[in-house]
Parts: sequence; structure tokens; C-alpha cells
Amino acid sequence: MKVTLRKITEQDAAAVASLSGQLGYSTTASAMTQRIRAVLASHDHCAYAAMTAGQLVGWVHGRYTLQLESDAFVEIGGLVVDEQQRVKGIGLLLIEAVKQWAREKGVNKIRVRCNTKRTDTHTFYRHIGFSETKEQKVFDSSL
Repeated sequence: MKVTLRKITEQDAAAVASLSGQLGYSTTASAMTQRIRAVLASHDHCAYAAMTAGQLVGWVHGRYTLQLESDAFVEIGGLVVDEQQRVKGIGLLLIEAVKQWAREKGVNKIRVRCNTKRTDTHTFYRHIGFSETKEQKVFDSSL
């Protein structure tokens, strides 16, 4: 199985939305098109698609994060590989693409946050060299 990576395009919206559903984030192709358009317009975001036999089987989104209290870093905003394509190295390829983008931005740290319930995901990130540094709670407020 040959996997190739490329930048995400607006034409990927339906496939990206479908894969997002595998993570529990239900959305429409139309809404995803708007999000992809915004990501592509920003120099502080990157997004890559993993392709196998002409099918989009995974995607990753990274964003440059600048904070007053710490050095800049790149955060993985989302990563998903199709359930039928996992444990084949696709996730690692996608992470490596974001790491390369981060290096080009002059950043020396990459971060990812995971839902505490996704223990398989925690194992994946540890396996590819990430270290757990803290636990936190996330609070949202509607506007």
C-alpha cells in the first residue's frame, strides 16, 4: 500500500468531514469547505491529506501558536486516520509533515492535546516520541 501526502484542498471537504465523524465531530461538507478555506488562507495553519489508491484516508491540521508566557510552538489541531487504515504508519507520516512545517516556521516544539478517554491515541503519541506533560480541563463559553 503506497501512501502519499499532499496539502488539503477544498475539494477534500466531504472526505475530511466524514473522517471527522469517526472522531465524534459531526459536520457537513459545506461547513468543512469554509474551514478548509480559512486554514488555507492563513500562514499560521497547515493541513495535509494522506492518500491511498486515490482515496483520502487521513488528515492532519497544525497551527502555529504564539503565547506571551512561552515560546511559540505548533499544535496539532486534529489528526484522524480512517479506522480501516490505522496501525499502518499513516498517522506518523502525517505528524512528520507537520513537524517539517514547524521546523520551517522556526519552531522547536510540537504539541497535541487528547481526550482523556482516547487511551489508544495516548499510546500512539507516546510510541512516536511525545511525552505527557500535563492534564487539564477545557472550559467553553457560548458567545
